[in-house]
Amino acid sequence: MSAVPDSARSNQKNVLGACPHDCPDTCSMLVTVEDDRVVKVRGNPDQPFTDGRLCVKVNQYEERVHHADRVLHPLKRTGPKGSGQFARIGWQEAMDTIASRWKQTIKENGPTAILPYSYLGTEGILNGLNSGDAFFNKVGATISERTFCDSGACTAYIMTVGPSPGTDPESFVHSRYIILWACNTISTNLHHWPFLAEAQKRGAKIVVIDPVKTRTARQADWHIPIKPGTDSALAMAMINVITTEGLIDKEYVERYTVGYDELVDRASEYTPEKVASITGIDAEDIRKLAREYATTRPSVIRIGVAVERHSGGGQTVRALTCLPALVGAWRDVGGGILQLPIWAFPVNWDGLMRPDWIKPGTRVLNQWKLGAALTGELELDPPIKSLFVYNANPMVVAPEQEKVIDGLLREDLFTVVSEQFITDTARYADIVLPATTQMEQHDIMFSWGHFYLSLNQQAISPRGEAVPNTELFRRLAKAMDIDDPQFQRDDKQMAIESLDWSNPALEGITMEQLERDGFARLKVGTPDTYAPHVQGDFLTPSGKVELKASMVEGGNFVLPLFRQGSNEFQDGSAVDPLPNYVPPQESTDTNKALAAKYPLNVLTPKNHAFLNSGYANIARQLGHAGEQFVMIHPKDARARDIAEGERVEVFNERGRFEAEAQVSDDVREGVVVSPLGYWPSASQGARSVNVINASRYADFGRAPTFSDTLVEVKRVER
Repeated sequence: MSAVPDSARSNQKNVLGACPHDCPDTCSMLVTVEDDRVVKVRGNPDQPFTDGRLCVKVNQYEERVHHADRVLHPLKRTGPKGSGQFARIGWQEAMDTIASRWKQTIKENGPTAILPYSYLGTEGILNGLNSGDAFFNKVGATISERTFCDSGACTAYIMTVGPSPGTDPESFVHSRYIILWACNTISTNLHHWPFLAEAQKRGAKIVVIDPVKTRTARQADWHIPIKPGTDSALAMAMINVITTEGLIDKEYVERYTVGYDELVDRASEYTPEKVASITGIDAEDIRKLAREYATTRPSVIRIGVAVERHSGGGQTVRALTCLPALVGAWRDVGGGILQLPIWAFPVNWDGLMRPDWIKPGTRVLNQWKLGAALTGELELDPPIKSLFVYNANPMVVAPEQEKVIDGLLREDLFTVVSEQFITDTARYADIVLPATTQMEQHDIMFSWGHFYLSLNQQAISPRGEAVPNTELFRRLAKAMDIDDPQFQRDDKQMAIESLDWSNPALEGITMEQLERDGFARLKVGTPDTYAPHVQGDFLTPSGKVELKASMVEGGNFVLPLFRQGSNEFQDGSAVDPLPNYVPPQESTDTNKALAAKYPLNVLTPKNHAFLNSGYANIARQLGHAGEQFVMIHPKDARARDIAEGERVEVFNERGRFEAEAQVSDDVREGVVVSPLGYWPSASQGARSVNVINASRYADFGRAPTFSDTLVEVKRVER
């Protein structure tokens, strides 16, 4: 039931909810409420994937809900931009101010002078990434292209196998050879780890390919410390070994793939000896990896988000997605590859986002270029005159942080931020609007890490005057004189209309069931039987695994950019139809002139205790994370006279930030690691890691290149 009395106290009840965060686990939650206050959250023990556990980020989610620093009322700036000085106002004044400024902006510059900016601060279908798209499409604002995460990987994956849900995460218990490629499961996909550990207990071998000995790598049977940005070379070398040594599943290749001969010819260039010099991995280890993977069944690859975050990220995923077909891994339960199970969820994205309202020729601007857009480096006509931010904190997560700061300081830029806290972005706002947490709103949740649909039911009344995004955009539509049924639906009606209930994946599932249980597994087969491509049935133009991609015609490929959450296509640049190695643009091997000044490759992974920039202002999570640090190899530290715990400066031509040195051989020599998420306002020097990252795109999907960055590190004078 949605609200169940707690036997320990008669005035307590448990409400079924779901974690709101940008995480593959999408945990089913039990929320204990007393007197309209959240007193406890815990994992729902009835949900097989969650299994009654949460993670360090949300174990005490009630502290976030009732935090003293919550934004509970609309605010208006009273001091200089960036000062964080605000005065309370009413919702009517906030709406009148926004509508008046926007109507004037549209009159003087046109609607594309307004830029919405959102990401996955909340991941729900109703209140998440796309919750404002219908409104801004109706207004005619600039389309905000969102390619921060998985756009390159999705492009490459779809080119190869189509939008397949891939291997069931729960069926990994049946796997006997598991490769976690650029995937720190224990920190970023925690609830998948028990399935991997069970497989390991049954005799499976777990291999982690990562430049860093992560928490996950420590638990693996074999850690392969690859040079950053060289993953596709390793994958191509595996293909070389598998094909030259006759380790392919010949029948599967002949029946269910196209382009095999061309792929073999391409892979012939990537001998283990050649690739050893590229990747820093011994040639015999490359052969061993390929042979073990090809001859152990079931074998499976789990790729992480980080695999796309360098110049050749798309081609890396292309090569990796070819591998299971070559060895027939798709024949087995627990075999294949896992990218995003999201493809199994029949979400009615068009009904939510209303792309039919987009006027032909409406400007598209990639969020990756925010700093350049706001500072005028991008010569936009019209320029951005108003920025509306929700579900995002671009001051922390966007690259080229110095440019973002300069842009937000513009006096002629009218900035509105909907938030739960005064983030570093909200400090620059003219108007701040109070946003609810997950406990205060109704939402329905897909997952990009398992096959369970979840319903989040509102547990308490919204605190103060906070509103969910659904209500926010209803109010904005009214203020902008938009009278359309799209903005007159309540949240429960929106939840029902957000899914295609006729899809076989939802057969037998009802909203009443979700209200009763909190979750339901999609009808895609059980973890003990699900093997989606035993007989091919790939959702590509050929119906087969396209080792040579037919989506590439005449050297030009239409790239799925996922700018509004769907696989909308847009003309792109020339793309090689065969997997290939695309070298990093910033590395000691490929850019020696730059490396002479900045000889260290920096990686900026997710923080174990934060969710992107979320929780970086919460004392408990900061206690887990410690202050901003940079991990450096002992040899690199000695060469710079840096000792453990000393304050250092990490810098390149784009900017610099300060951190505490952690000297460790868990990182490769020549590589430093500094996690994303720390707020500049709480950091030494008022800058954080994205000050050094470029806004350069990867090869596919306009994906980011966080892992393709050179820096130098020096000790701050004692």
